[in-house]
Amino acid sequence: MRMGHIEKNNGQEAQQQTEKQMRRVGKWYFGGVASAMAACCTHPLDLVKVHLQTISSKQESLSMSRTFVHIVKTDGIVGLYNGISASMLRQLTYSTARFGMYESAKNYVLSTGKDMNIASKIAISGSAGFVGGAIGTPGDLLNVRMQNDIKVPVGQRRNYRNAIDGLIRVVREEGVKRLFGGCSMASTRGALVSIGQIASYDTIKEQIVRLKLLNDGLICHFASSTLAGTIATALTMPIDVMKTKLMNAKPGEFTGIVHCFTHTLKVGPSAFYKGFFPAFIRLAPQTILTFVFLEQLKKYFGTVVFI
Repeated sequence: MRMGHIEKNNGQEAQQQTEKQMRRVGKWYFGGVASAMAACCTHPLDLVKVHLQTISSKQESLSMSRTFVHIVKTDGIVGLYNGISASMLRQLTYSTARFGMYESAKNYVLSTGKDMNIASKIAISGSAGFVGGAIGTPGDLLNVRMQNDIKVPVGQRRNYRNAIDGLIRVVREEGVKRLFGGCSMASTRGALVSIGQIASYDTIKEQIVRLKLLNDGLICHFASSTLAGTIATALTMPIDVMKTKLMNAKPGEFTGIVHCFTHTLKVGPSAFYKGFFPAFIRLAPQTILTFVFLEQLKKYFGTVVFI
């Protein structure tokens, strides 16, 4: 009698689960892994973007294609991957933190049977991006310096062998505090880009699926991430330009954000959008590849939940 009662309860639980929607959710580190994979593909575009953003005068101005050719002529094809170790370090710290916090919060909300509204997505992704930006600042600093090194005369180059060597030398030569130079700018940018990427992607994808414009598959992920990349670029461009200048600056070159802002403004208002096109074609593919990789990681290695 008791055995039959237990079997009945188990049957009811199984029926309730089948009535719910099965879903695979990502593990906390999937976002960092996906971002690092994407960075391996988009690093040359990021390199060109940094070169354009660190131009200090109109006379030095080059187009994206000329900058690309100049890098290849100066350092060869390998030069397009200057700073790749720092880029990987940045993604494995910054993106792991922001995606990890966002996905953990999202999974918790979903486990309660509720959906996250757009305000919650913006708040959580922005907060996660702000914290992630702070955590990833050392990697970001090294990334900018290593990418920009080939622009500097040979005798003045820092010549970091890799990201670990760069961390050790910055601490030894400039102090631990310098590793977090531009932290406030990096955190602000991290918040904005996370809102533009993560919150926008989730919202756009949900609406596309809800309106039955596309099935939840590769094409849907591609379309959603393309729109999210566009939004993220528009939100972050001015901050990104100043952050790059601050991180690449010599000690004492800028007294702070305001000084950097006024210095950049002297070149002209368009200086805040210097390298917009390469920034877009770098961030858009980065965003697309990150979310495509992330969705595939969830699909094949995610945890099954019923909501």
